[in-house]
Amino acid sequence: MSPKTTEKPLTPAERMRLHRKRRRNGLRFMRILLHETEIDALIRKGFLKRERRQDQHAVQNAIDGFICNELGPADALGGALPVS
Repeated sequence: MSPKTTEKPLTPAERMRLHRKRRRNGLRFMRILLHETEIDALIRKGFLKRERRQDQHAVQNAIDGFICNELGPADALGGALPVS
């Protein structure tokens, strides 16, 4: 496991800049609820390692991978790829 880092909260102006950048790239930020069985399915399908099921970033990456696998990459759908 990696050590916990404390991240400084974003200012309202920084959040707005990220929001506008995502919009320009055709991205939308969505919050979703996942049932434990859905996380189990991500593990079973190989998108998430069992030991990382409590890691929010790992679960987010697994969901991204699953969506990309099922729908195809964003660029193939006419959208922009996410920028880290």
